Amino acid sequence: MGWRQSLVRLADYEVEQLQMRLAEVVEKRTAAQLKLAMLHAEAEAERARAAADLQTGWYWPGYIAAWRVRRDQAQADLAAAEAEEAGARDALAQAFEELKKYEQLMESAAEAERKAAARLDGAVLDELGSRRALGR
Repeated sequence: MGWRQSLVRLADYEVEQLQMRLAEVVEKRTAAQLKLAMLHAEAEAERARAAADLQTGWYWPGYIAAWRVRRDQAQADLAAAEAEEAGARDALAQAFEELKKYEQLMESAAEAERKAAARLDGAVLDELGSRRALGR
């Protein structure tokens, strides 16, 4: 029964590792979303400042061009993080299914061993009963 327990332990370890990886990826995605939200807030603040101050308004076209480049990069980072998260979730689901398979294998093997032991006990008791019956 040792090899079955080893399989379950290895599968459980893999699930734990994938859960930690998924947590890292979710954190990365959340950071990308936060960065994108901050960029939008920053652009709104700059737009208000440019509208309020005519001198600052001259810098608006250059700022918004650079802002679009940063926004596009942040959106690309977010898309990459979302794709990575989907992959990590799929890998975790697959590892979890494998873990459950090994656990079921272990349970069915233990059940088969219990049934075999019960049959053996029954055979031993039948033999004892037969010998007692013959001895009388």
